[in-house]
This record gives sequence, structure tokens and C-alpha cells, in this order.
Amino acid sequence: MSDNATTEEKRSPSGKGRRPRRRPPRHEPRIFTKYAPRRAPDGQALSCTTDTSLKAEQLLELYRYLKLTRLVEERLVNLYRQTKVVGGVFRSLGQEATAVGSAYALQPKDFLTPIIRDLGAVFVKGIRPREIFAQYMAKAWGPSGGRDLNIHFGSMDKGFIGPISHLGDMIPVMTGILLGARMQKKRIVGLAYIGDGGMSTGAFHEGLNFAAVQRLPLIVLAEYNHYAYSTPTSLQTAVRDLAEKAAGYGIPGHIVDGNDVIACYEVTKRAAETARRHGGAVLIEAKTYRRKGHAEHDDQRYVPKGEIEWWEKHNDPIDRFERFLAEHQVAAKEKLDEITADAQREIDEDVEWAESSPMPDPEQAAYGVFDNTLVPPALRPKVLEN
Repeated sequence: MSDNATTEEKRSPSGKGRRPRRRPPRHEPRIFTKYAPRRAPDGQALSCTTDTSLKAEQLLELYRYLKLTRLVEERLVNLYRQTKVVGGVFRSLGQEATAVGSAYALQPKDFLTPIIRDLGAVFVKGIRPREIFAQYMAKAWGPSGGRDLNIHFGSMDKGFIGPISHLGDMIPVMTGILLGARMQKKRIVGLAYIGDGGMSTGAFHEGLNFAAVQRLPLIVLAEYNHYAYSTPTSLQTAVRDLAEKAAGYGIPGHIVDGNDVIACYEVTKRAAETARRHGGAVLIEAKTYRRKGHAEHDDQRYVPKGEIEWWEKHNDPIDRFERFLAEHQVAAKEKLDEITADAQREIDEDVEWAESSPMPDPEQAAYGVFDNTLVPPALRPKVLEN
């Protein structure tokens, strides 16, 4: 047999040479749209998908997370206007269902890393409102002891990796966590959130590409919320749907209605099951809308007139879920009011706790930068104290 024949035999799936890589069938759909947004029949208001395995008690737990997220953010705005918040307030108004529904689909041992507007996912992972309030106020009893603000903190015990401001950078971090878990024979799934603007960064590409090649169980949830700060999504990416980018990495993509909390749960649950079976990375695009600006200081003058009001009236995630719960007789209005009142009581107590927390000792800022069992803190030299 000639050298050319030998080479061809090695390349051929039917040859006796190197075993070919398993590849998905060519007919397999790459973008799944089962839970994508659908128009409601004429004259009817939007509700939520009925194709779900969630029980009544789980649905009510989802409702509490949704209400808790919105009420906490409303209280943060009040505290901000009272100058009790250090820095800015970044709201998720109108897109709470994306974070809550997706995080709720994970197992307790799984990890997630949010971006700054995914407060609902943080609550699902077990972080309490008092920790959020103390963190925003830069108090000593906050998770970072006043060293950082908003949700720039994490809890390894709860499987919550704190985000940083550099968008996209947490995707390679989560990829590294999953690679380490594989080496330790742990079967966990990692969920990393990103916005439509952050998908244009190099870190997004590098992290997702590595996870795809290594077939790591990474779920990247891309929030299509129409604006990257003030830039419309159409001016920062050429694709119509963010899920189209999955093809560039050879991984499946999903489009989900990001304002349907049940759809977000179901599509993430399916993606997690695929990833956990060593199916590799998955990209989910959540179609949603951010009804507040980048932060409270953003007046949104770049938004066309009437756009925000339309989304508030026709596609609010909490209104849609309340409609679903009523239509399917999961809970009467009195039960939902009871859940809301209970969440409000928790918030009132936690705000009082956070406000009673002292401000941190300035000297403490020098600690925790390095491992202080090995390196002493870099305190101000005595010669400069005068």
C-alpha cells in the first residue's frame, strides 16, 4: 500500500487507522427554539409556558425569588437617594425571570457566576438580602468587609463565584473551575452569565472556545436586553440572534423567552442535563429587556419614546407569572400577597441590620490582598503617619 493510501485510510472513518472523533449528525439542529418567545393570540396577554415539570410549591418558590429581587432593588434605589449607598445601583428591572429561572434549574453542587444585574441568581444560590444591603453600603458586616460594592463578592461554599467589572472575564474563570472539577472527578455544571455587549469581548471567545474544545459542562447564558450600556445591540453585533454564535464553537444553542421564568428554568435544566452527561458546552440566548439604564445615574435618553412603557405594560416577567399562577389555579391573589408581605418583612429587617453595621476600620483594607499567613499586610509606613 502506498504512503498516500495509508494516509487516506487513517483519515477515513471506515479505515483501520486512528479512531475518528464522534461528531453530531449533520441533520441535528444547532439552534433550539422550543422555548423561544411567542406572540400571544390577538387580544390575550402573555403568560408562561405550560410545558413544565415544576410542582406547585416550586412555582411559588420561584415567585418569591422574583418578588424578592424586585423589592430589594426598589429598596436599594431608596437607599441610594438617601445617600446611604456607596457607588451606583444597577437594576435588573424587567429581566428578573432570566436570572431566577436559570439559577433555579441548577443543582446545589453546581457553580454560577453572574454579571451585575443577575441579583435573582444570587438569591437562588442562598445569599441573603442583608448581605446585599451591607455590601452596597460598604459596611464592615458586608461580605467583602467594605472593600468592594454591589455583588462583587462570592461564596465558594454556595457555589457563587463573584463577578468583576471586566465583562466576559468570568467565562474563562468558570471554564477553569470546570476543568479543575473534572480532574477531581466531580460532576458539576457551571453557569456563566454575559450580556449582549460582553459577547463581543475576547475573553468571551477564549473561555467558550476552550470549554467547547475540552467538552466541559459550561452553560453560557447570554442576556439579549437590547442595549450594551447605550449602544443598541444591532450596532455591536452583526447576527440577528446571539444564539447563532454557537455555530462558531460547534456547540448547541438555545433561544429562550427571557421574560418567562418557567421557560428559563426548563431550557437551563435541559442544557444542564446535556452538559452533565459530558455533552460539552451550551449557549443559551435569553430574549429580554432592561427597563432601567446602565445604573441609576443613566437617564436613558438614547431609548426611543414609548419603548420602555410598552415593555412594562405588555411583557413584564412578574405580571406574566402572576397571570400564569392565576390561570392554572396554583395560588389565589391572597396567597401571592402573603408571599410578597413575607419578603417585605425580611427586607425591612435586613435593611435595619445593614444600617446598624459599622463602617469598616480603614486599616482592614490592607488585609486580604494576599495570603496574610505568608505575606504581612502592606500598612502605611510609620514615617508617613505625620
